[in-house]
Amino acid sequence: KWVAYSKLYQTLEVDSSVMFQQLTSIEYHWHQQELPYQQKQELGDSLHGFLQYGLCLVSKYRDIFPPTPSATPKLHTLLRILVQICKTQAFQKLNPAHFELHEGVYDAIQTGTEEWFTIKKGLHQPMTKDRTEIGSALSRLIVEVQEDIKHNKDIWNRVFVSAVQVDVFTVVYQKFDSLLAKEVKQTLFIMDRQMELNLAKSLFPVYLSLQAIHKDKAFLQKRGLLQLTNFHEGFRDALPYWLNQAFSTTQDRVVRAVQVDQLQPLQTGAVPIKHSSSAVDLVACIQPICQLWEQLSWPDPEEGFMLMVKLTEDVCKIVVNYCHLLKERVRVLSENSDHSSAINMLCVVVNDLEYLRSVLTRLPTQLNWEGLRICTQSVIGQSQFENTLHSQLLQAKSILCKEIRSALDTLGKQLNTDIETLVRSMSTRRRIPSKSTEDAAAPLMRYLEQELQYMNENLVQENFNSLLTPLWQNSVKILYQVANQHSQQEGLMVFCQRLLYTLQCLEQCFHAEGNGLPQKTLHSDEYKTLKAYLTHHSLTNQELIEKFFKRKIVEQKDYSGEKYGAVTLATSYRRSDQRLHIEVLNAASLLPMDSNGLSDPFVRLCLEPNHIFPETEPRCTQYKSCDLNPLFDESFDFLVSLDQCQTPGACLVITVLDHDTLRPDDFEGEAFLALEDVPGVSEQKGEEPCSQMDASAKKIRVSLMHPKPNEDSILKLLESRKGEREAQAFVKKRRQREKQSQEATQQ
Repeated sequence: KWVAYSKLYQTLEVDSSVMFQQLTSIEYHWHQQELPYQQKQELGDSLHGFLQYGLCLVSKYRDIFPPTPSATPKLHTLLRILVQICKTQAFQKLNPAHFELHEGVYDAIQTGTEEWFTIKKGLHQPMTKDRTEIGSALSRLIVEVQEDIKHNKDIWNRVFVSAVQVDVFTVVYQKFDSLLAKEVKQTLFIMDRQMELNLAKSLFPVYLSLQAIHKDKAFLQKRGLLQLTNFHEGFRDALPYWLNQAFSTTQDRVVRAVQVDQLQPLQTGAVPIKHSSSAVDLVACIQPICQLWEQLSWPDPEEGFMLMVKLTEDVCKIVVNYCHLLKERVRVLSENSDHSSAINMLCVVVNDLEYLRSVLTRLPTQLNWEGLRICTQSVIGQSQFENTLHSQLLQAKSILCKEIRSALDTLGKQLNTDIETLVRSMSTRRRIPSKSTEDAAAPLMRYLEQELQYMNENLVQENFNSLLTPLWQNSVKILYQVANQHSQQEGLMVFCQRLLYTLQCLEQCFHAEGNGLPQKTLHSDEYKTLKAYLTHHSLTNQELIEKFFKRKIVEQKDYSGEKYGAVTLATSYRRSDQRLHIEVLNAASLLPMDSNGLSDPFVRLCLEPNHIFPETEPRCTQYKSCDLNPLFDESFDFLVSLDQCQTPGACLVITVLDHDTLRPDDFEGEAFLALEDVPGVSEQKGEEPCSQMDASAKKIRVSLMHPKPNEDSILKLLESRKGEREAQAFVKKRRQREKQSQEATQQ
């Protein structure tokens, strides 16, 4: 029965269970009866023949048992039958050569693999001797090998391991490793020193397939030296062509992307996308270069570093070229566009460049620089790594930043021109009173509100903030230039009041309740200078005079020494009857004014500013003949209110003069005493006002000073107000005092 069924199995598809039944029956009856010699020989030949037949099928398992759900169980059954044959006592008794099934299957797989490879190689034989065709043929062959390795790993290996404990994947992989290494070496030898673009392109899929096959070595059960270990060395000549091809292809795609870009935001609405289509296309175009790095996975660390340098350089070149293309595109589209459309396109260009800068920032992560740094740290120093790769990136970023600033400057220039026009129109001093300050500034504020809102909606936040700072700086500069033009003409005060109001409105506009520029940025040195200038020139005559005496009070407190002598007073203020009491006690170290080397001094007391004390007359002491250290002991009372005394700048001016009968009195010196320092005027901390109703007098010694001529800016400003009587009268009095000053003769 076995002989019959085994022959039938080789010609027809017989249920495998029948074969197992016959083998079980032989095993069962083997010791029960002795077979004649001829039958033993026939049985032995049959078992051995079936094994050879089975191994023949195993060698052709790829064709006979394809990796399908219906075919692989049949292969598994065949292998089990072969195992069962080898286990029977009959076979062991009748097989004097000691046949080893494991070795037989191993040899069959190797033989079948080599035969399969030879057949496939013949099928993919190039039709011509063209090197490109040879490369393509090798690529097709390797793809078939790659697919076969995958089937062996994923499908057939489970069958062989389960049935006969043979790791078919390892056997096949090692065989293909030697076959492919030989084939690749022969093919690359033919192409040696004759590399060109098309040939390199045909070899790229060969490299990728070999790399994928080489990565499968991780699944080998037994590791050993593989012939494909350094397969990448044969592709060094093709590598530059692959890189250049990726660069030129990407460059062409970027050019086409810019050519069709209309420079409009991709999306508006609740979640706007403020950059245009070419920026997105550029990122998509750069992605294949990043993928090329992953595909190559160049094994040599030092060569891999140089490869990364080249790829980074190419990406940076593409980005820089994109900037130039975009500038040309906006120029072309702006030629036939209105002003607002041109501004809108420029905003989109700025956003595109900003988006591109963020893409460059992510490039080290995309290209896994950190992983490369770890792999190359044994051959590439940290400083070399940083100086090479990061410097390339920083250079490209700096170019982007420069282009962004240039575009923002273009936007800013247009806005600055409009702002300057509106400022000059608003601040003209022809018929200045014809409009209120608020009405005059309204057109400028409406323009700024409209334009800044437009920029905020159409620029990404970083660029909007970058635009605000130079725009604010230029606005301050424009106001400063306008303020300093024709500063001596009539109407300067109202003119500066208008500019000061404009500056305050601009500050509120640019600060935007904390959503715009911070106070630190707004309050620059130029802003402080301008504000001080406008504030100073916006003051009325009386405010300027008050400011003058405030300065004199500060100067008096800072003055040290008694170069021109000193005066001792006792002062107090009685709130009960609103009486300022001044006692002039003495003077000391006065300068001699007469030819006899002495003086006839007296003290003149005056409350200033005059507009605060309009009804208060100056008071004078008696003069003391021929005395440089006179003792006066005279008292004076001034009836003035507490509010008058507490007014900022209110002071007592003490002037010491030398009495002359026939000539004007000579000037000995002057001192300024702030009324707020007089006991009874100011309230001390922790005390009730009523507790100082009648404060006791306080002695004070004040040094005499001489004014320095033509140094006071307040006097110069008051002097420029030609048509204002109060200002001219005050200036005339102070100029006379300066003429009498000995500081003038010393200069």
